Amino acid sequence: MKKKICQFILFATLLSTIATNGQQNYTYKKGDPNGIGKWYMGREIAYVMGFQGIDWLERSEREKEENTSTLLKNMDIRPTDVVADIGAGSGFHVFQMAPMAHKGLIYAVDIQPEMLVAMEYRKESGDIKNVKTIQGAEQSVNLPENSIDKVLMVDVYHEFSYPVEMIASIKEALKPNGKIFLIEYRGEDDRVPIKRLHKMTETQAVKEFEAAGFILEQNIENLPWQHCMVFVKK
Repeated sequence: MKKKICQFILFATLLSTIATNGQQNYTYKKGDPNGIGKWYMGREIAYVMGFQGIDWLERSEREKEENTSTLLKNMDIRPTDVVADIGAGSGFHVFQMAPMAHKGLIYAVDIQPEMLVAMEYRKESGDIKNVKTIQGAEQSVNLPENSIDKVLMVDVYHEFSYPVEMIASIKEALKPNGKIFLIEYRGEDDRVPIKRLHKMTETQAVKEFEAAGFILEQNIENLPWQHCMVFVKK
């Protein structure tokens, strides 16, 4: 009995230490109206775009504004790839990637149940077999360890309330040679018509991902408004 109590206390202490260390990464202060007042490495975290924005995600101008077909070519998706779209939203990219990885699997991860419902409806109505929706959490992508070839994050990373924990969770899910495709509106370019907190500079992204044990393999600058940054494990 004493041994079990000691083990429980040790486990509880470990969890407390992890939580405390995680919180030490963040600071809190008032900032931009579009931010949550929580900062990481000098960057204020933006509010999450709600499911009410589905129409904007599915807008007809999106291909012209973002050149999404070129983005998917950048990913070089193979038929057997296992790809995770983190913050998949309504599945705009998910259902374009599914036929490319027709012998593989697309994980569609989102934290909002309404987004998952929208993707499930589209999946079932199109009889799409290689898409699996996953309920994400604030601190975890809830994906199997060492299972993912490629991770796609389109204009979502800057909204993570717990970026340290989320990158760690993604890192655990990635295979050793897996890649992260981080797509963010260019914070260096004032001509990009997006709110400041919903953009990121390459310098900031590299700083945050290097702290998590990743290196920038390349930044493919062939999209109209966005960075296409490819990160791999160190």
